[in-house]
Amino acid sequence: MTSEKPLYFFLEEPLRESAAAGEHNFLNLVSEVVTNSGFSVQFEGLPATRTGNYSLGHMAQPPDDKGLVFRRVYHYPFWQIDAVAQRWQGDVARARFIPEQAPSDAPRFYRFWQKRLFGDAPQSTHRDGFIFVPLQGQLTRKRVFQTCTPLKMIEHCLEYGGGRRVIATLHPSEAYNPSDLAALNALADEHRSLTVETGKMEQNLQRCDFVVTQNSGVAFNGFFFGKPALLFSQIDFHHIAIQADLDALGDSFARVAAHAPAYDKYIWWFWQDQSINAGRDDAKAKIAARLRRFGWPIK
Repeated sequence: MTSEKPLYFFLEEPLRESAAAGEHNFLNLVSEVVTNSGFSVQFEGLPATRTGNYSLGHMAQPPDDKGLVFRRVYHYPFWQIDAVAQRWQGDVARARFIPEQAPSDAPRFYRFWQKRLFGDAPQSTHRDGFIFVPLQGQLTRKRVFQTCTPLKMIEHCLEYGGGRRVIATLHPSEAYNPSDLAALNALADEHRSLTVETGKMEQNLQRCDFVVTQNSGVAFNGFFFGKPALLFSQIDFHHIAIQADLDALGDSFARVAAHAPAYDKYIWWFWQDQSINAGRDDAKAKIAARLRRFGWPIK
């Protein structure tokens, strides 16, 4: 008999094919949780087309109020389930980080993931007197969640960075508008202290004084290198970063240069407490708790 509670997974290829074949660990766990509560699961492509049904989409805004969104929390095997696709509007973005509540094994957890993700690189860091600016797309457009355009952000670094060099890196997977690249190159021609590169994330995280970005995940990776971040946009990992204040940018840059938050406690909180670690025994319980949090009929 067909279940009265169908659940549609809306996934891009090849994720849909992988999930349908039972080859995706996290979606296997979600499927176990929901089928144990009387759901049947179906895997469909994006964009989401079926409304009025329970759905779970990958990084895509849900089609209606019965849908949720899931995404990787920057690295495997950490995942999040939320009601909105925008990271900066999710539950963790609104949660309060209290360093004193982190457990005693937070440093061990942090060191493990430093090594797992970046090998020995985080143990060999220094400050070579430059600001690392990892760029995303649309360099001359200010989007609603941003404080200013990415190009203007670079100009702020040049003006308020205390004489530091600025290394701005293009995302290797981004297709940039030629006019945006022309504007960026013109700025580099005007300022000898600005260098434009592509990639080189680990090398720059090892050597920079701090990271300035809109909301690039590179700033999150910088936490594993002990490098503070100055943000010109909203994002979910803002808790230990400095938020740029356009009315007091000199103060913002001075603050981030001296900033030394509890990186180990934050990484533990952000991943072990606030996310779903699909490699842990409690993963299904945390998945069920997230689905219940949004009113789903889960046992």
